[in-house]
Amino acid sequence: MTQTRGALLRSYVSGNWHTPPGEGRPLHDAVTGDEVARISSEGIDFGAALTYGRTVGGPALRELTFHQRAALLKALGGHLREHRDELYAVSAQTGAILGDSKFDVDGGIGVLLAYASLAKRELPNDTVYVDGAVTPLGRAGTFLGQHVCSPLHGVAVQVNAFNFPVWGPLEKLAPAFLAGVPSLIKPASPTAFLTARLVELIVGSGLLPEGSLQFVAGGLGDTFDHLTGQDLVSFTGSAATAQTLRAHPAIVRNAVRFSAEADSLNFSALGPDATPGTEEFDLFVKGLTTEMTVKAGQKCTAIRRAFVPEQHVDAVVEAASARLAKVTVGDPATAGMGALASLEQREEVRRSVKALTDAGRIVFGDPDSVEVTGADADRGAFVSPLLLVGDPERAEPHEVEAFGPVSTILPYTSTAQLIDYAARGQGSLAGSVVTGDTAFAREVVLGVAPWHGRILVLNAKDAKESTGHGSPMPQLVHGGPGRAGGGEEMGGIRGVLHHMQRTAIQGDPDTLSAITGRWVTGSERHETDVHPFRKHLEELRPGDTLVAGPRVVTQEDVEHFAEFTGDTFYAHMDAEAAAANPLFGERVAHGYLIVSFAAGLFVDPAPGPVLANFGVDDLRFLTPVKFGDELTVTLTCKQLTPRESAGYGEVRWDADVTRQDGESVARYDVLTLVAKKESAQ
Repeated sequence: MTQTRGALLRSYVSGNWHTPPGEGRPLHDAVTGDEVARISSEGIDFGAALTYGRTVGGPALRELTFHQRAALLKALGGHLREHRDELYAVSAQTGAILGDSKFDVDGGIGVLLAYASLAKRELPNDTVYVDGAVTPLGRAGTFLGQHVCSPLHGVAVQVNAFNFPVWGPLEKLAPAFLAGVPSLIKPASPTAFLTARLVELIVGSGLLPEGSLQFVAGGLGDTFDHLTGQDLVSFTGSAATAQTLRAHPAIVRNAVRFSAEADSLNFSALGPDATPGTEEFDLFVKGLTTEMTVKAGQKCTAIRRAFVPEQHVDAVVEAASARLAKVTVGDPATAGMGALASLEQREEVRRSVKALTDAGRIVFGDPDSVEVTGADADRGAFVSPLLLVGDPERAEPHEVEAFGPVSTILPYTSTAQLIDYAARGQGSLAGSVVTGDTAFAREVVLGVAPWHGRILVLNAKDAKESTGHGSPMPQLVHGGPGRAGGGEEMGGIRGVLHHMQRTAIQGDPDTLSAITGRWVTGSERHETDVHPFRKHLEELRPGDTLVAGPRVVTQEDVEHFAEFTGDTFYAHMDAEAAAANPLFGERVAHGYLIVSFAAGLFVDPAPGPVLANFGVDDLRFLTPVKFGDELTVTLTCKQLTPRESAGYGEVRWDADVTRQDGESVARYDVLTLVAKKESAQ
């Protein structure tokens, strides 16, 4: 059932839709001021909701492999794409123009799809994540260590901000879901009606396991009182609220993982080389004005401080003002910039701007008056884009965040001064440096990096592909130190592992192999009469082994290989020079000749289940091979990764090439694609 206009928003907890018994608090259309819905979480048993996530959602997710979870995320992304227009329409009531709505909705869907793809590439088709290499803990190789990651048996509690009611929940859901941890979503009230519709679409799809997603419209009540050390909290909002939540007794007592994305006075710096008339100058001005007006400046990554060489301040003010003058404010259906999320937010922006004018002057816009097209300026939460020029030596530009279409230009006279000013923000999510001077970029980036979670270097070379200053990417971390909260959302696989416990396992090779599902050096091998390359994917097991050889390496082999390939490096062809080499002492075989000979020993040439060799990992040449040495290769099935939607899977083989005395001369992993038996029938 769809939420209706003016109705109480329903929560989805403990497997059921919950309608609160009271009247709730009204939520308003940011453009018209009309009541859109009412919100209340009255009557929810929050302890029961957390228990439901732990006992129903968690087990259901943990039964699935990483790839199966990824497939569900991909399917969900496809389902939401089919309903984008509906979400856009609801989004317009938050004050967002169509471009803003696409930024939010399509951005959130894009995170789901990006994580689904990332998981297929970087995570195993298994329920166990092996972190790093095996560590020998004894001399004989019978005692080893291995880190593994397993999903926490709790709930990821989301506390989201009002500015991205779709992207916010989805960017938190994706890594938690992939990790096997259920989520409880709590959106900020002003735009919760859009998140409510998003959740209705998700639940209605029937794609996600029951209990893997719950939704609370309204306050969280006593939720935090019920948190355990297996739960997580991911917060987006003000630094003051983050500080209060982080200090909750249950979070402190149980060491609950708490990730916060909070206040952020992000900067963009124009390089001294980017003079008026250069492409970099134009990119800087365009980026500044775009960040001011997208989502009406209600972005945690928007540019709040624009550092400009002192001599170019007037030129930047003139160019930026000219662009801002073309921006129409009003009805999201026709205007270039919509409204703030609420009238309360408009008043908060005005208060912040008043504080900023104590340390500067407004050079474009009026905080108390704006020409509005297609809407009522008094009923809607409209405000003009506001550009200021401030004094960077004053504290206000580095401490006051006006969360709206507001930015302050701050002059600087040296690179060291710029770095000092940027650091005065006390921690930010994002920064950008617009310059074609790589030396300047290096000095600034390394100078400000400790205070920033992400830094974009923008110039004429990368501008066409760049996603811009304010766009977080799911492959990279999204967070920042200090005042920005100290958290990291997304961040590729890092975001998944944040929801998992890393545990050091110590044991013998066979035990580690059994736990991880991967063959470990020193564990049992299985030599069979059937060549491993004649086995389909389902017939292979970690530990299946082929021993092939020996083959003698002759001087003629080396000289033929050198002539054929053109690799006439002196260590292979010049006896006098090789004798002077402290590593060899005489002519030796090419490393790649050894690998080629090894392949000739273990490859079964006839058509069969092995479809392709697609790579070699971790190749190391360990000991020189001299003329007359005999090579033997031991090839062992190390890891199997079936692909859910294909008729084949990936097989990782351990290749150990040894000489006649048993010493390894080369070790590496061979990667092959092997057909499934069912696909061959």
